[in-house]
Amino acid sequence: MGITPLIKTMERHQIALYLLAIIVGAVFGWLVPAASGPLEQAINPVLGLLLFATFLGIPFASTSQAVRDVRFMATVLVLNFVVVPAVVFGLSRFIAHDQALLIGVMMVLLTPCIDYVIVFSGLAGGANERLLAAAPLLMLTQMLLLPLYLLLFIGPGLVSAIEPGPFIEALVLLIIIPLVLAALTQWWSRRAAAGRDVMAVMEGLMVPLMMLTLAVVIGSQIVGVGHELASLLSVIPVYAAFLVLMVPVGKAAARVAGLDAGSTKAVIFSGATRNSLVILPLALALPEPLALVSLVVVTQTLVELLGMVAYVKLLPRIVKPDHKLQPS
Repeated sequence: MGITPLIKTMERHQIALYLLAIIVGAVFGWLVPAASGPLEQAINPVLGLLLFATFLGIPFASTSQAVRDVRFMATVLVLNFVVVPAVVFGLSRFIAHDQALLIGVMMVLLTPCIDYVIVFSGLAGGANERLLAAAPLLMLTQMLLLPLYLLLFIGPGLVSAIEPGPFIEALVLLIIIPLVLAALTQWWSRRAAAGRDVMAVMEGLMVPLMMLTLAVVIGSQIVGVGHELASLLSVIPVYAAFLVLMVPVGKAAARVAGLDAGSTKAVIFSGATRNSLVILPLALALPEPLALVSLVVVTQTLVELLGMVAYVKLLPRIVKPDHKLQPS
Protein backbone atom coordinates (compact mmCIF):
# COMPACT_ATOMS: atom_id res chain seq x y z
CA MET A 1 0.00 0.00 0.00
CA GLY A 2 1.37 3.42 -0.99
CA ILE A 3 1.58 6.43 1.28
CA THR A 4 -1.49 8.21 -0.11
CA PRO A 5 -3.86 5.20 0.19
CA LEU A 6 -2.51 4.58 3.69
CA ILE A 7 -3.25 8.19 4.70
CA LYS A 8 -6.77 7.96 3.30
CA THR A 9 -7.33 4.66 5.11
CA MET A 10 -6.19 6.19 8.41
CA GLU A 11 -8.49 9.19 7.87
CA ARG A 12 -11.47 6.90 7.25
CA HIS A 13 -10.81 4.93 10.43
CA GLN A 14 -9.44 7.73 12.61
CA ILE A 15 -11.99 7.40 15.41
CA ALA A 16 -11.10 3.73 15.89
CA LEU A 17 -7.41 4.62 15.71
CA TYR A 18 -7.81 7.32 18.38
CA LEU A 19 -9.55 4.85 20.69
CA LEU A 20 -6.77 2.34 19.98
CA ALA A 21 -4.15 4.97 20.87
CA ILE A 22 -5.91 5.60 24.18
CA ILE A 23 -5.96 1.88 24.98
CA VAL A 24 -2.29 1.43 24.06
CA GLY A 25 -1.29 4.49 26.08
CA ALA A 26 -3.33 3.34 29.08
CA VAL A 27 -1.94 -0.21 29.03
CA PHE A 28 1.65 0.97 28.60
CA GLY A 29 1.35 3.65 31.27
CA TRP A 30 -0.22 1.20 33.71
CA LEU A 31 2.28 -1.60 33.11
CA VAL A 32 5.30 0.74 33.08
CA PRO A 33 4.54 3.39 35.74
CA ALA A 34 8.14 4.65 35.64
CA ALA A 35 7.40 5.97 32.14
CA SER A 36 4.88 8.52 33.44
CA GLY A 37 7.56 11.16 34.07
CA PRO A 38 9.18 11.05 30.59
CA LEU A 39 5.75 10.84 28.95
CA GLU A 40 4.59 13.91 30.87
CA GLN A 41 7.67 15.80 29.70
CA ALA A 42 6.79 14.85 26.11
CA ILE A 43 3.26 16.30 26.26
CA ASN A 44 4.12 19.88 25.30
CA PRO A 45 6.45 19.06 22.37
CA VAL A 46 4.00 16.52 20.92
CA LEU A 47 1.05 18.85 21.44
CA GLY A 48 2.90 21.78 19.89
CA LEU A 49 3.61 19.70 16.78
CA LEU A 50 -0.03 18.60 16.61
CA LEU A 51 -1.25 22.18 16.84
CA PHE A 52 1.24 23.25 14.16
CA ALA A 53 -0.21 20.59 11.84
CA THR A 54 -3.73 21.71 12.76
CA PHE A 55 -2.99 25.38 12.12
CA LEU A 56 -1.51 24.49 8.72
CA GLY A 57 -5.07 23.68 7.68
CA ILE A 58 -6.29 27.19 8.49
CA PRO A 59 -6.71 29.18 5.27
CA PHE A 60 -4.78 32.23 6.47
CA ALA A 61 -4.96 33.86 3.05
CA SER A 62 -8.75 33.94 3.30
CA THR A 63 -9.07 34.37 7.07
CA SER A 64 -10.39 37.91 6.70
CA GLN A 65 -13.21 36.57 4.56
CA ALA A 66 -13.99 33.88 7.14
CA VAL A 67 -14.04 36.45 9.94
CA ARG A 68 -16.56 38.42 7.91
CA ASP A 69 -18.88 35.42 8.24
CA VAL A 70 -20.43 37.35 11.10
CA ARG A 71 -23.35 35.06 11.90
CA PHE A 72 -21.25 31.92 12.30
CA MET A 73 -18.43 33.64 14.20
CA ALA A 74 -20.84 35.47 16.50
CA THR A 75 -22.78 32.27 17.18
CA VAL A 76 -19.65 30.30 18.06
CA LEU A 77 -18.29 33.07 20.30
CA VAL A 78 -21.58 33.70 22.13
CA LEU A 79 -22.18 29.98 22.59
CA ASN A 80 -18.70 29.26 23.95
CA PHE A 81 -18.14 32.35 26.06
CA VAL A 82 -21.62 33.33 27.25
CA VAL A 83 -23.92 30.29 27.12
CA VAL A 84 -21.42 27.55 27.97
CA PRO A 85 -20.12 29.32 31.12
CA ALA A 86 -23.71 29.48 32.43
CA VAL A 87 -24.20 25.76 31.72
CA VAL A 88 -20.85 24.88 33.30
CA PHE A 89 -21.59 26.91 36.42
CA GLY A 90 -24.87 25.03 36.90
CA LEU A 91 -23.30 21.60 36.40
CA SER A 92 -20.32 22.41 38.60
CA ARG A 93 -22.57 22.84 41.64
CA PHE A 94 -22.65 19.05 41.95
CA ILE A 95 -18.90 18.91 42.68
CA ALA A 96 -18.44 22.38 44.19
CA HIS A 97 -17.59 20.87 47.60
CA ASP A 98 -14.19 19.66 46.31
CA GLN A 99 -11.74 22.41 45.29
CA ALA A 100 -9.58 20.28 42.99
CA LEU A 101 -12.58 18.77 41.22
CA LEU A 102 -14.18 22.20 40.84
CA ILE A 103 -11.05 23.82 39.38
CA GLY A 104 -10.47 20.91 37.01
CA VAL A 105 -14.04 20.90 35.72
CA MET A 106 -14.03 24.67 35.31
CA MET A 107 -10.67 24.78 33.53
CA VAL A 108 -11.57 22.14 30.97
CA LEU A 109 -15.25 22.89 30.35
CA LEU A 110 -14.73 26.66 29.94
CA THR A 111 -12.23 26.23 27.08
CA PRO A 112 -13.49 25.29 23.58
CA CYS A 113 -11.50 22.79 21.53
CA ILE A 114 -9.53 23.97 18.50
CA ASP A 115 -7.93 20.75 17.24
CA TYR A 116 -9.81 17.44 16.91
CA VAL A 117 -13.20 19.23 16.94
CA ILE A 118 -12.41 20.02 13.30
CA VAL A 119 -11.93 16.32 12.53
CA PHE A 120 -15.08 15.13 14.28
CA SER A 121 -17.21 17.94 12.88
CA GLY A 122 -16.07 17.03 9.37
CA LEU A 123 -16.88 13.34 9.92
CA ALA A 124 -20.45 14.31 10.84
CA GLY A 125 -20.83 16.61 7.83
CA GLY A 126 -20.16 19.84 9.72
CA ALA A 127 -18.64 22.97 8.20
CA ASN A 128 -15.15 22.20 9.50
CA GLU A 129 -13.53 24.86 7.29
CA ARG A 130 -15.41 27.49 9.29
CA LEU A 131 -14.16 25.96 12.54
CA LEU A 132 -10.63 26.07 11.15
CA ALA A 133 -11.00 29.77 10.46
CA ALA A 134 -12.43 30.32 13.95
CA ALA A 135 -9.65 28.36 15.73
CA PRO A 136 -7.17 31.20 16.37
CA LEU A 137 -9.89 33.53 17.67
CA LEU A 138 -11.34 30.82 19.91
CA MET A 139 -7.92 30.00 21.31
CA LEU A 140 -6.86 33.55 22.05
CA THR A 141 -10.25 34.45 23.53
CA GLN A 142 -10.28 31.51 25.92
CA MET A 143 -6.77 32.21 27.15
CA LEU A 144 -7.82 35.78 27.94
CA LEU A 145 -11.17 34.90 29.53
CA LEU A 146 -10.31 31.74 31.47
CA PRO A 147 -8.61 33.58 34.37
CA LEU A 148 -11.62 35.92 34.59
CA TYR A 149 -14.07 33.02 34.64
CA LEU A 150 -12.08 31.22 37.31
CA LEU A 151 -12.02 34.40 39.40
CA LEU A 152 -15.77 34.83 38.99
CA PHE A 153 -16.83 31.21 39.55
CA ILE A 154 -14.21 29.97 42.02
CA GLY A 155 -13.21 33.11 43.89
CA PRO A 156 -9.97 35.00 44.50
CA GLY A 157 -8.81 32.68 47.27
CA LEU A 158 -8.42 29.65 45.02
CA VAL A 159 -7.39 31.61 41.95
CA SER A 160 -4.45 33.11 43.85
CA ALA A 161 -2.95 29.60 43.97
CA ILE A 162 -2.83 29.52 40.16
CA GLU A 163 0.30 31.16 38.78
CA PRO A 164 -0.09 33.14 35.52
CA GLY A 165 3.31 31.94 34.23
CA PRO A 166 2.14 28.56 32.87
CA PHE A 167 -0.78 30.23 31.10
CA ILE A 168 1.55 32.67 29.34
CA GLU A 169 4.03 29.91 28.54
CA ALA A 170 1.29 27.72 27.05
CA LEU A 171 -0.04 30.63 25.01
CA VAL A 172 3.41 31.35 23.55
CA LEU A 173 4.71 27.80 23.08
CA LEU A 174 1.51 25.99 22.13
CA ILE A 175 -0.42 28.68 20.28
CA ILE A 176 1.53 31.73 19.11
CA ILE A 177 4.68 29.94 17.89
CA PRO A 178 2.85 27.09 16.06
CA LEU A 179 0.41 29.63 14.61
CA VAL A 180 3.17 31.89 13.28
CA LEU A 181 5.14 28.92 11.93
CA ALA A 182 2.02 27.61 10.19
CA ALA A 183 1.35 30.99 8.57
CA LEU A 184 4.99 31.24 7.42
CA THR A 185 4.89 27.67 6.07
CA GLN A 186 1.76 28.47 4.05
CA TRP A 187 3.46 31.58 2.66
CA TRP A 188 6.50 29.44 1.79
CA SER A 189 4.33 26.80 0.10
CA ARG A 190 2.91 29.40 -2.27
CA ARG A 191 6.43 30.23 -3.44
CA ALA A 192 8.45 27.02 -3.32
CA ALA A 193 7.96 23.31 -3.94
CA ALA A 194 9.76 22.50 -0.68
CA GLY A 195 7.10 24.43 1.22
CA ARG A 196 4.37 22.45 -0.51
CA ASP A 197 6.17 19.24 0.41
CA VAL A 198 6.21 20.26 4.09
CA MET A 199 2.47 21.01 3.91
CA ALA A 200 1.77 17.61 2.36
CA VAL A 201 3.87 15.73 4.92
CA MET A 202 2.22 17.47 7.89
CA GLU A 203 -1.24 16.87 6.44
CA GLY A 204 -0.43 13.18 6.18
CA LEU A 205 0.82 13.15 9.78
CA MET A 206 -2.35 14.59 11.32
CA VAL A 207 -3.89 11.27 12.37
CA PRO A 208 -0.60 9.75 13.64
CA LEU A 209 0.14 12.96 15.58
CA MET A 210 -3.27 12.90 17.23
CA MET A 211 -2.77 9.23 18.09
CA LEU A 212 0.66 9.97 19.55
CA THR A 213 -0.67 12.90 21.58
CA LEU A 214 -3.53 10.85 23.03
CA ALA A 215 -1.24 7.92 23.84
CA VAL A 216 1.33 10.18 25.54
CA VAL A 217 -1.29 12.08 27.56
CA ILE A 218 -3.16 8.97 28.71
CA GLY A 219 0.04 7.01 29.32
CA SER A 220 1.46 9.77 31.52
CA GLN A 221 -1.66 10.07 33.67
CA ILE A 222 -3.29 6.63 33.79
CA VAL A 223 -1.63 5.52 37.05
CA GLY A 224 -2.84 8.67 38.78
CA VAL A 225 -6.33 8.16 37.37
CA GLY A 226 -6.37 4.63 38.76
CA HIS A 227 -5.26 5.78 42.22
CA GLU A 228 -7.87 8.56 42.35
CA LEU A 229 -10.66 6.66 40.62
CA ALA A 230 -13.11 7.03 43.51
CA SER A 231 -12.85 10.82 43.39
CA LEU A 232 -12.86 11.02 39.60
CA LEU A 233 -16.04 8.98 39.25
CA SER A 234 -18.01 11.97 40.55
CA VAL A 235 -17.05 14.16 37.57
CA ILE A 236 -18.05 11.63 34.89
CA PRO A 237 -21.80 12.41 35.18
CA VAL A 238 -20.97 16.13 34.92
CA TYR A 239 -19.04 15.60 31.69
CA ALA A 240 -21.69 13.28 30.27
CA ALA A 241 -24.47 15.74 31.11
CA PHE A 242 -22.52 18.54 29.42
CA LEU A 243 -22.27 16.54 26.19
CA VAL A 244 -26.00 15.77 26.25
CA LEU A 245 -27.02 19.36 27.01
CA MET A 246 -24.86 20.93 24.33
CA VAL A 247 -26.77 19.26 21.51
CA PRO A 248 -30.07 21.13 22.05
CA VAL A 249 -28.25 24.24 23.28
CA GLY A 250 -25.99 24.37 20.23
CA LYS A 251 -28.87 23.62 17.89
CA ALA A 252 -30.93 26.41 19.44
CA ALA A 253 -28.05 28.87 19.05
CA ALA A 254 -27.70 27.94 15.38
CA ARG A 255 -31.47 28.28 14.88
CA VAL A 256 -31.44 31.80 16.29
CA ALA A 257 -28.64 32.69 13.86
CA GLY A 258 -30.38 31.01 10.92
CA LEU A 259 -27.40 28.78 10.07
CA ASP A 260 -27.52 25.94 7.56
CA ALA A 261 -27.14 22.26 8.49
CA GLY A 262 -23.36 22.06 8.06
CA SER A 263 -22.77 25.18 10.14
CA THR A 264 -25.26 23.97 12.76
CA LYS A 265 -23.30 20.75 13.25
CA ALA A 266 -20.07 22.73 13.49
CA VAL A 267 -21.61 25.00 16.14
CA ILE A 268 -22.81 22.01 18.18
CA PHE A 269 -19.38 20.37 18.02
CA SER A 270 -17.67 23.63 18.98
CA GLY A 271 -19.90 24.02 22.02
CA ALA A 272 -19.48 20.41 23.12
CA THR A 273 -15.78 19.66 22.59
CA ARG A 274 -13.32 21.08 25.07
CA ASN A 275 -9.64 21.98 24.97
CA SER A 276 -8.39 19.31 27.36
CA LEU A 277 -5.12 18.62 25.54
CA VAL A 278 -4.09 22.28 25.71
CA ILE A 279 -5.38 22.79 29.26
CA LEU A 280 -3.52 19.75 30.61
CA PRO A 281 -0.08 21.46 30.72
CA LEU A 282 -1.67 24.28 32.72
CA ALA A 283 -3.22 21.78 35.12
CA LEU A 284 0.09 19.95 35.53
CA ALA A 285 1.73 23.24 36.56
CA LEU A 286 -0.60 23.74 39.54
CA PRO A 287 0.78 23.32 43.09
CA GLU A 288 0.79 19.93 44.79
CA PRO A 289 -2.47 20.40 46.77
CA LEU A 290 -4.23 20.70 43.39
CA ALA A 291 -2.48 17.74 41.74
CA LEU A 292 -5.86 16.05 41.20
CA VAL A 293 -6.83 18.77 38.69
CA SER A 294 -4.75 17.24 35.89
CA LEU A 295 -6.49 13.89 36.37
CA VAL A 296 -9.88 15.62 36.25
CA VAL A 297 -8.85 17.07 32.88
CA VAL A 298 -7.69 13.69 31.55
CA THR A 299 -10.97 12.10 32.65
CA GLN A 300 -12.82 14.66 30.53
CA THR A 301 -10.76 13.60 27.50
CA LEU A 302 -11.80 9.98 27.95
CA VAL A 303 -15.49 10.82 28.37
CA GLU A 304 -15.47 13.29 25.49
CA LEU A 305 -13.88 10.96 22.95
CA LEU A 306 -16.55 8.36 23.63
CA GLY A 307 -19.13 11.14 23.32
CA MET A 308 -17.66 12.19 19.97
CA VAL A 309 -18.24 8.69 18.60
CA ALA A 310 -21.92 9.08 19.51
CA TYR A 311 -22.02 12.62 18.08
CA VAL A 312 -20.63 11.50 14.71
CA LYS A 313 -23.31 8.81 14.49
CA LEU A 314 -26.28 10.77 15.86
CA LEU A 315 -25.89 14.40 14.75
CA PRO A 316 -26.53 13.67 11.06
CA ARG A 317 -29.91 12.28 12.17
CA ILE A 318 -30.66 15.19 14.50
CA VAL A 319 -29.64 17.92 12.04
CA LYS A 320 -31.03 16.96 8.65
CA PRO A 321 -28.96 17.64 5.50
CA ASP A 322 -29.67 20.77 3.52
CA HIS A 323 -32.09 22.01 6.16
CA LYS A 324 -31.59 25.63 7.07
CA LEU A 325 -32.65 26.59 10.56
CA GLN A 326 -34.68 29.74 10.28
CA PRO A 327 -34.33 32.48 12.90
CA SER A 328 -36.97 32.26 15.57
